[in-house]
Amino acid sequence: MPIPLFNSIASWLLKKRYHQIELFLKYPGEVQEEVLFQLLGIAEDTKIGREHEFDSIKSYKTFAERIPIVSYEEIEPLIERTRRGEQNIFWPTTIKWFAKSSGTTNAKSKFIPVSAEALEDCHYKSGKDLLCLYLNNNENSQLFAGKSLRLGGSKELYEDNGTFFGDLSAILIDNMPFWAELSSTPSSRVSLMSEWETKMNAIIKESIHENVTSLAGVPSWMLVLLNQVLEKTGKQDLFEIWENLEVYFHGGVNFNPYLEQYHNLLPKKSFNYYEIYNASEGFFAIQDRNNADDLLLMLDYGIFYEFIPMETYGSLDQKVIPLWEVEEHKNYAIIITTNSGLWRYKIGDTVRFTSTNPYRIKITGRTKHHINAFGEELIIENAEEALRNSCQKTGAEIMDYTAAPIFMSGNEKGAHEWIIEFRKAPEEIEYFTEVLDNALKSINSDYEAKRYNSMTLKMPKVHMARKNLFYDWLKSKGKLGGQHKIPRLSNDRVYVDELLEMNK
Repeated sequence: MPIPLFNSIASWLLKKRYHQIELFLKYPGEVQEEVLFQLLGIAEDTKIGREHEFDSIKSYKTFAERIPIVSYEEIEPLIERTRRGEQNIFWPTTIKWFAKSSGTTNAKSKFIPVSAEALEDCHYKSGKDLLCLYLNNNENSQLFAGKSLRLGGSKELYEDNGTFFGDLSAILIDNMPFWAELSSTPSSRVSLMSEWETKMNAIIKESIHENVTSLAGVPSWMLVLLNQVLEKTGKQDLFEIWENLEVYFHGGVNFNPYLEQYHNLLPKKSFNYYEIYNASEGFFAIQDRNNADDLLLMLDYGIFYEFIPMETYGSLDQKVIPLWEVEEHKNYAIIITTNSGLWRYKIGDTVRFTSTNPYRIKITGRTKHHINAFGEELIIENAEEALRNSCQKTGAEIMDYTAAPIFMSGNEKGAHEWIIEFRKAPEEIEYFTEVLDNALKSINSDYEAKRYNSMTLKMPKVHMARKNLFYDWLKSKGKLGGQHKIPRLSNDRVYVDELLEMNK
């Protein structure tokens, strides 16, 4: 089929989906309730369904009273039974795929069930919706005239007891619809390579002569790939290689620390950046407007959402609310019920609603990835906004970072200790530290209170990381590439102490 014709047909089909999206924009509560009762009806004859009498649940109130909130550790035994081949425990159709996830760099892996329904009605549907929303906002797009350069996980799929596990991206690529395979580069063979550094060279070799019109992948790892592309070609920017490049679809980590570096690689004001919010457990939200900094929560992917206000999270007064009770500008932990059989599951992410008509969110961090050793409640959103401000004022560029508390000892006050790998270092690290401290004070009133006259917290301590420190650290743990991330904030010193030792 000629490319212009394919482009026209694909655009027409994808835009038709926009009318369905408009339905949940108009009736969000009704659509979410419909999703919940569909899930309960489908799973009523499973082990979980019979135990909790799904067939008699007729209201959200009963659902919330009858089914407990759970963490991965609490449902791990049931997941392990399914991995060994036992079925119909938490979902009626056969579950043979498990997305292996360690969250960040924890030694213990999680195996998240991925049903056929989740693949089709959540993950692949979201891929089509991402294109649909982008095309709806960019009617002159020539996206389908070329290919999407995708950068997925570095793990192969492994078979175990008749079930398969691997990175979510590997599962998606292995089951990819033909239309997605035709419009992607590199090939599935290269995408599924397990050795990261060999894979990077193979991606460049396969993709360098393609007509690449879009990029898709985690910003930190995509940056490594794109810099290698420029190094190998000797070009100044990416448009000299792929002149029709028009959009980068990104997710997985906050994009703000990387934005200036991408502007240097892609120096066209017309170039678009579109953020997504996906995880092993499901695909949740998509940027639905050009140049927006929030994401539209997608409500018809077979996922029912609940939220815990972070001021009550983990306390005796913990409160769980449905979507239609959330408020703007509050920080919430997300609870999901899914078409892979996760029932009221804590995924560990936190979000803030920028709008409730429609429901748009910003990802603010992780329930476990924050620093609150002194009551300062520093979350990732605070940290990355402060770093962005600091880079703007000092001309610095950041590659990676992590931070942890320095605990009080004797008469010594506490502090925060940062390890930052700069792409472009500030002229004076002492001035950068001062600017960072002031930015954190202006953003987080709890931090400001603890820093007042250094009564509880002293000035932060910032270390400049050697080149490739974080890369080498991840490599030492066998976690290069794809979905593996640096733990940004931690309430203990495990990561920081390991990195400081490697930084000597």
